[in-house]
Amino acid sequence: MRLLNIFFLFFYLNLSVFAQETDAVTLYETAKQFMRGGDWSNAILVLNKAIQIEPNNLQFQKDLALTQYYQRDFAAAKERIGKLLEREDADVQVYQIAGNIYKALDENKECEKIYKKAIKKFPESGALYAELGELLYLQQDPDCMNQWLTGIEQDPGFASNYYYASKSRYAQGSMVWALLYGETFINLESYTKRTAEIKALITEAYKKFFSGVGNGTGNKQSPFTENISTLLLKNQSVIASGITTESLIMLRTRFLLDWRQEMSVKYPYRLMDHHLQLLQDGLFEAYNYWIFEAASNLNAYESWMKANATAYQNFSRFQKSRVFKVPAGQHYLK
Repeated sequence: MRLLNIFFLFFYLNLSVFAQETDAVTLYETAKQFMRGGDWSNAILVLNKAIQIEPNNLQFQKDLALTQYYQRDFAAAKERIGKLLEREDADVQVYQIAGNIYKALDENKECEKIYKKAIKKFPESGALYAELGELLYLQQDPDCMNQWLTGIEQDPGFASNYYYASKSRYAQGSMVWALLYGETFINLESYTKRTAEIKALITEAYKKFFSGVGNGTGNKQSPFTENISTLLLKNQSVIASGITTESLIMLRTRFLLDWRQEMSVKYPYRLMDHHLQLLQDGLFEAYNYWIFEAASNLNAYESWMKANATAYQNFSRFQKSRVFKVPAGQHYLK
């Protein structure tokens, strides 16, 4: 009888623990629903209940700090995230949330320290370099560019560093890098507002390049960008009547053929390999319309899609089925 009582006691204790774990997960899912709906007060209420059951759950704690940030209760968010920053298991998200909180409080120097500490702990996180670079840019610190370039080197598949680097290089008048970073970005992040922004930048960068702004003539470049400039200028006769989607297709096709012969072995580059694959598969025209016509004249692009339905559908199918991955070591900055 005593053994039976011990068995039932053990059973009920385990059942109680299981119920608590289940309740914590259920509460957390409920809190996430409130967060998705922007109901910050209810999300905080439910997250606090989940944390009472699992006080050391990092994910619950992170989401509570984030929700307090969204509710603009920055003091409470700062206090909570400060405790998480001291934990050994603090992950990249903890530092990102902390960065947002400190930026909201206009404590930029402390925010910079947090990002730099995070990068020491997670040196291959592209997100951290992107956010530190953005913070430095807002403070007009020229080191911002170094952060984005290091982010590209350390985490070549993270899109935001290409976004910022493209815009920065364009502003500095370095059109070749603006083009390369910009087009890499739109292949990594293909359907957002930022994509549309960078498509327009790429178009303008071509215009500036062939107007003599940032085309490398008379400027010191890396051998990589110097060779690209040379090949582009070699084929500039096809855009003599102006830069349009059609003339850019001719220019870029000729450039690719020259690239394959003269540069592809010495400078393997994922973007150019992508272009060559599109050219080989008969999708290069549709790809260029997706970039240039969609950016300059949406009505004309829609007309092109209707008139070239099969080409558009084939490209769209290809675009949705592939994953654009950038290998390490293809930054060629020197």
